[in-house]
Amino acid sequence: MIDYYEYETSPRKIEPEYEKTTRKKTNTQKRNKKAKSKSVDYSRKTAKYIVEIAFAFIVLLLISYRYALINTRFNEKENLKSQLADLQKQNAQLQLNIERGTNINNIEQQAKEKLGMKKLDNSQKVYVSLPKEDYIESSTETVVTGEEETWWQALINDLFGN
Repeated sequence: MIDYYEYETSPRKIEPEYEKTTRKKTNTQKRNKKAKSKSVDYSRKTAKYIVEIAFAFIVLLLISYRYALINTRFNEKENLKSQLADLQKQNAQLQLNIERGTNINNIEQQAKEKLGMKKLDNSQKVYVSLPKEDYIESSTETVVTGEEETWWQALINDLFGN
């Protein structure tokens, strides 16, 4: 389309009398280049913002993952502590039962009730008489501890008669 009006009989000129200057083209080209550079700068800035947001998201994701690991380890530790407390309580109860069970009166009562045992009568007792002689013999032998002689010492002792 034609961008200008001419003041003659016709409101518009169908064909321009002169050619457009290159100046306008260069200005439009410069404008286009500026617009393109602005759009490239804008796209670079948006890409930079997207990368920064993605980096922040990854950092937050790593922090939350680390917190989840810490939380699971803490829960495991607390479960082990509660199991330890239960086992210690059970151990204390078993030791108390052992102490109660080792009482001589309880043992005697259990033997009478469960096993049907009775105390000995005089008729059930058997006495054995042993002679009062002492069967221990004292040793009269003396033990000589000495070093063994080597073959050349034995030879020298035989020669000199020691």
